[in-house]
Amino acid sequence: MKKSDLTFLAGIIIFLAPFFLFPEVFAMYKNFNAAHGMIMSFIKFAILATTGEVIGLRITRGVYNKVGFGIIPRAIVWGFLGLGIKMAFIVFATGMPNFLNYLGFNISDSVMASGFSGLKLLTAFSISVSMNVIFAPLMMTFHKITDEHITRKGGTIKGFFSPIQFSDIFTNLNWKVMWDFVFMKTIPFFWIPAHTITFMLPKEYQILFAALLGVALGVILAFASLNSKKEAAVIK
Repeated sequence: MKKSDLTFLAGIIIFLAPFFLFPEVFAMYKNFNAAHGMIMSFIKFAILATTGEVIGLRITRGVYNKVGFGIIPRAIVWGFLGLGIKMAFIVFATGMPNFLNYLGFNISDSVMASGFSGLKLLTAFSISVSMNVIFAPLMMTFHKITDEHITRKGGTIKGFFSPIQFSDIFTNLNWKVMWDFVFMKTIPFFWIPAHTITFMLPKEYQILFAALLGVALGVILAFASLNSKKEAAVIK
């Protein structure tokens, strides 16, 4: 383990410790989260999902940051994606139960607030499937475009706020990877099961858990990248 790893772990412990050691801090977080859900969604994704990308960089490149990576621009993007994800959670978590009721099921707020049941699992799964089939591909494509924009601009904040060449970046995306791996593997085998669990949780914890999934995905993508490089080396 490198010194940078110890520093990184120490930073995480120092950041999280107050929430566990001081009930007042955790209570303040819960109250602010309940009153300002969109703001907290921005903050959670900006911090946690970016942390996932940083960990992914450590796994693939051996460092937590490098020239051109652009931690701040990536955090800004994740923050705004967090707003979109929060909106999607509200839209699909409201719409799908209504649709299931239209089909003849009896989905009430009490069902989703109660303990485990088959009906609750069906509802959570339906919300997850609809959100990940309809919303996720658009969000993932936009995220990939912003990643490429950040890379092209050297990871600088000034470059990040320059106009994004959407048409050029969109045309030159690696659509084979986007389709074969991002859409056809991560959505059905990671995001749908993970978000099914998410929608089984109490509402106040759903966005936090979703942001934590961003950390997990950063690690998964990093290992996938390493495996791809190994396979390419074997072919050569």
